[in-house]
Amino acid sequence: MMEKLLPNLLYFQELNKFMIDAHCHLNFQTFVSDVEEVIGRAKDKDINIINVGTALDSSKTAIELAEKYPGLYATVGIHPHHADKLELNWEVEFEKLAKHPKVVAIGETGIDYFRYESNGITNKNLQRKLFAKQIKIAHRLDLPLMIHNRQAGEDILKVLNENKPLLKNLPGLFHCFSGDVEFLKKVLNLGFYVGFDGNITYPGIAKGETTALFDLIKYAPIDKIISETDSPYLTPIPHRGERNEPSFVKFVVEFIAEVKNLTKKEVAEKTSKNATNLFRLS
Repeated sequence: MMEKLLPNLLYFQELNKFMIDAHCHLNFQTFVSDVEEVIGRAKDKDINIINVGTALDSSKTAIELAEKYPGLYATVGIHPHHADKLELNWEVEFEKLAKHPKVVAIGETGIDYFRYESNGITNKNLQRKLFAKQIKIAHRLDLPLMIHNRQAGEDILKVLNENKPLLKNLPGLFHCFSGDVEFLKKVLNLGFYVGFDGNITYPGIAKGETTALFDLIKYAPIDKIISETDSPYLTPIPHRGERNEPSFVKFVVEFIAEVKNLTKKEVAEKTSKNATNLFRLS
């Protein structure tokens, strides 16, 4: 499979329709020196961007960038790794930021049990409580959720189901989706979209050494899939080893097209439409 995919990845032809990178972090330190050039490369390829906050300071920066550049949007969120680093009245500033007109979602929020203790969090319940609080804020402000899940799928579902009355008209995105098909079914049944990133292009996926992501892409309906980069992380082939950036979302789109036996144009249009509808992009 990889032998079939790689040449197409390397010789990707530009699409006529715009694409959306629905999850990146241009507000991180690694982009400070050249963020304008990075955004420019995305704009040259007609790629719109959702810049994701992970704490109050990075959420502020995301908003500042969104104010400056057309086609760039922001989210406001507290990543689970920051669950024990919050000031007493953080919610006041959080909600003030989230009311900005270019904020399109609450997140990155969720639960992360991967190396959570090394991030100074010894009580898993702190993450669960923080996630639940952000669900309530999203409901109050009528904004979709941007969900982070790492090795915590069942607990995330538990928190979502505990807050199910608030989710009735509250869609969201499971960013950088992982898990098995049964977990995917549960997420789809709750009405959520799923995001795929550059790691889907890695050789182990295409060779069948790691079949889970490949199976998830095949099973997920195209009208529930959204394209992402998670820049600066998860750089897709053929740029793996470099810093990731939104202009590389085209490689994610192409890989999804190959797996689902669709054209690149179809996937670009559909994933962009999905993101536009979910985040109510103008």
